[in-house]
Amino acid sequence: MELRQVRYFVAVAQELHFGRAAERLHIVQSAVSQQVRRLEREVGADLFDRSARQVRLTAAGERFLPEARALLAAEERALAVVADLVGTRRSTLRLGTSAGLGDHLDRVLDALSRLAPGLRVQLVSAPTRERLDRVAKGELDAAFVRDTDIGGTDGSDTDGALRHTPLWPDPLVAVLPAAHPLAGAGPEEAAGVDLAALADVPLRLTARRTNPALVDRVLTACHDAGFEPVPVPGPPAGSLQDNLAAIGAAGPADPSWTVVYAAHARQLRTPRVAFRPFRTPLTLTTSLAVHRTAPPACVDDLLAACEAAARHLDP
Repeated sequence: MELRQVRYFVAVAQELHFGRAAERLHIVQSAVSQQVRRLEREVGADLFDRSARQVRLTAAGERFLPEARALLAAEERALAVVADLVGTRRSTLRLGTSAGLGDHLDRVLDALSRLAPGLRVQLVSAPTRERLDRVAKGELDAAFVRDTDIGGTDGSDTDGALRHTPLWPDPLVAVLPAAHPLAGAGPEEAAGVDLAALADVPLRLTARRTNPALVDRVLTACHDAGFEPVPVPGPPAGSLQDNLAAIGAAGPADPSWTVVYAAHARQLRTPRVAFRPFRTPLTLTTSLAVHRTAPPACVDDLLAACEAAARHLDP
């Protein structure tokens, strides 16, 4: 059994989707599937129930998941012990990242390299709840999060373990087929898309467990605009790339729409879809979560880099 196989298994168990797990791990889907199959042969049991419509943990997979997480946690503790012994841990920033940070993350890392040229950054992609738990346990030094109901009114988590520092507002943009009337750039469209105009267009939105802040913000905005969004028929939305491809491939009689962060949209190259701002801005706030009482010294450099990046945001 290899630790990477365990790591891939945990990613698929969290996403319940091989494609999304591969995106998180920054590898191709076939590699994830292959290594999980090898792990299943090693343990002598199917860990996932695979079908054309969904992926579910088997009984064996559910029993194995907490042990797999314990293995990965033990790996991190072992590496941390050695890092402390050789004095390198202070020179590494373990940073949890949030989906869709786009060019914001590039700006932060560029500023950080100038402020702390000797600091090595280890980026960790994980769901919001896991990121926050790992910061609280000291397994991550800091994590980017977006509007979350976990924080209290004083900027800390309800259990007092974490503190959230607001960094910048993250606007959302609508994603429409390039041929859709609302995707044009004429005088009327220049003001942005009126959300109510999308009331009859099916919405492709990720599952709430994947991104609760985003889903809640979009659904609340639709409700405030006077409508409940029409879901796309069939199984829940897949990866972002799958959704963009489906939106771009649909004909005029079968349009659909979704949302992405504007910072992410600026890095996407998909000519068959159009990214349009909303007439009434739709935003989420990006914050940095750190341990309330024991943040590492390198967090000060990270906050300074975030402030520098925020000063260069587009107006």
